[in-house]
Amino acid sequence: MNLMLILQVVTETVTEAVEQPTMNLWTMATYGGPIMIVLALMLAFGVYLFIERMVTLKQASKEDSTFMNRIKDYIYEGKIESAVKLCREVNTPSSRMIEKGISRLGRPMNDVLVAIENVGNLEVAQLEKGMVIMASISGGAPMLGFLGTVTGMVQTFYDMSINNSGVILLSDLSSGMYQAMVTTIGGLIVGILAYFAYNYMVSRVDSVVRNLESKTMEFMDILNEPAK
Repeated sequence: MNLMLILQVVTETVTEAVEQPTMNLWTMATYGGPIMIVLALMLAFGVYLFIERMVTLKQASKEDSTFMNRIKDYIYEGKIESAVKLCREVNTPSSRMIEKGISRLGRPMNDVLVAIENVGNLEVAQLEKGMVIMASISGGAPMLGFLGTVTGMVQTFYDMSINNSGVILLSDLSSGMYQAMVTTIGGLIVGILAYFAYNYMVSRVDSVVRNLESKTMEFMDILNEPAK
């Protein structure tokens, strides 16, 4: 009889342990309230923006190693139309800069350089499109998380103030405390991811800009170098 009682107690204990709810990311997020929805939207938009910018920057980074040599040969041979056609076929930020420079051939070198730099500035502006939004997400997400923390604590103290029983249970305050902690975690996660994504995007843009500057100097050297 004692053995049966022990087995029953053990069975009930195991059943209670199995049925004990477990905490996961989704369950945690549901305690965060409306602010978690905003943070989720910011995360989704940040991921989309990062992927879109990476595709754009990858295309902008593609370079034909023979491009400048072919441009040089066409210019020395007087085949200006062929040089312009090559630039349009390559269709990269650097090729569009070179095309603008070729269209200004015959004018003073300073005019050619200014035309190339103007196109370069427009190309860089296109590459940096959306980066301000990513920077805003990296800075705004932690602030939203902190706002959730404050509102959660306000909810906690409000629940305490309307409790007239004189006995305050932790379970009565769990809703506000959960929101306070979860929104902080959510805001920090989104902010940290956006921060690293932004810095990586900046490094990729800087790499493309250095390449544009290199191509500009190489093109100006071609124009200043006497044909052999």
